[in-house]
Amino acid sequence: MTDLSPANIILNADSYKASHFRQYPPETTLVSSYIEARGGEYTQTVFFGLQMFLQQYLSKPITAADIDEAKTIIEAHGLPFNEAGWQHIIEKHNGYLPLEIQALPEGSVVPTQTALVQVINTDPECAWLTSYIETALLRAVWYPTTVATLSWHCRQTIQHALMKTADTCDGLDFKLHDFGARGASSEESAAIGGAAHLVNFMGTDTISGLLAARRYYGADMAGFSIPAAEHSTITAWGRDNEAAAYKNMLDAFAGPGKLVAVVSDSYNLWHAIDHIWGQELHDAVTESGGTLVVRPDSGDPVSVVSETLERLMKVFGYHTNSKGFRVLPDCVRVIQGDGISRLSISAILAEMEQRGLSADNIAFGMGGELLQKVNRDTLNFAMKTSAVNIAGQWRDVYKDPVTDSGKRSKKGRLAVIRSQTGELQTIRENDLGNQPNLLTPVFRNGEVLQTVSFDEVRQRARQEIS
Repeated sequence: MTDLSPANIILNADSYKASHFRQYPPETTLVSSYIEARGGEYTQTVFFGLQMFLQQYLSKPITAADIDEAKTIIEAHGLPFNEAGWQHIIEKHNGYLPLEIQALPEGSVVPTQTALVQVINTDPECAWLTSYIETALLRAVWYPTTVATLSWHCRQTIQHALMKTADTCDGLDFKLHDFGARGASSEESAAIGGAAHLVNFMGTDTISGLLAARRYYGADMAGFSIPAAEHSTITAWGRDNEAAAYKNMLDAFAGPGKLVAVVSDSYNLWHAIDHIWGQELHDAVTESGGTLVVRPDSGDPVSVVSETLERLMKVFGYHTNSKGFRVLPDCVRVIQGDGISRLSISAILAEMEQRGLSADNIAFGMGGELLQKVNRDTLNFAMKTSAVNIAGQWRDVYKDPVTDSGKRSKKGRLAVIRSQTGELQTIRENDLGNQPNLLTPVFRNGEVLQTVSFDEVRQRARQEIS
């Protein structure tokens, strides 16, 4: 993952944050805020990504040069600058932000409206800092958590289809491949979102995601890919040499135990299947000892996938599994990477089931729908203040807009517990009693207090899948 973090964390904020240090009541010493997914498209969320932010952004101290730069920019921008407050952080805390951040274990699958993160200032002279960090901290949580959640729900859908139509779920880890790098808004987005997808699957073409998982979670190699053709490497041979282009792919990459993916719709997908793969190159495919993965890349994905499978079965044959569904021989499979979303995956698998085609025949590649077509409102993420300490007294802080009850926020210092029935609940910290608080400190005053490995994140997310 390229180091794209700004040199100056003071400027990693919304403009209006610069004026907030003058807006709190007198004698405010502590401000406590939390992050939650309030709802949206899903009822469960997969918490992931905070560790990347803590290591990349909050483990570095601010400097006098940062203050000088921020003062120049913010005052020229038309806002007051809290020079004394930032200078205090350098003088008393060596530039490290005096904050404590609590969080659930990464990889946790939790109901929406569960507090995922809680943050509070540790220096009573820096009560303004808790909310100042909101812009960067909320962004660091909502994006990877939303991608991980989307990917997790896709895994649930595919697993359900395999359980109904396949003999095993052995190939589940490679059933959804990340094609999203080129559709992401930045290299850093691709890295963060790519790592989030790898919580649930092991197939990716987003190298940045591999690097993020390696750098921030100690994953030696979190995902894998295979040689694959693109249209240019096929069409460069010319339409009359389409078969030669396909044969070249087999000659270069096929072999015992190997997989090679070949996009086959550059001209006429049905001709490619019926005549080139099914006749001219039939024996080369069946005798290679490996697997050809045919990739259709245009048309209506629901109808095209099933038609592709039906035609491949006519030329390569099939067997009927123990659940009564047809499965291609091991030498050929299909990957659909065009028009793939959570909804289209469900529709494709439903059509396949109706036609008696096992989900074992298909893998999916998801691009922009995975890494880019999500936003903060996909899960209605928010960071809100829930308690303040003024003159030594804690006060509840909350919002409850009459025009939108869905934006009602929580009150008090919070804790998350597991109830006797196994459900997670967000409660007041004062009501904990002897119950363990699942929100545990992960960062304090510039120090990352605990880290989790990528394997641990994966195992936690997989344990919740049923």
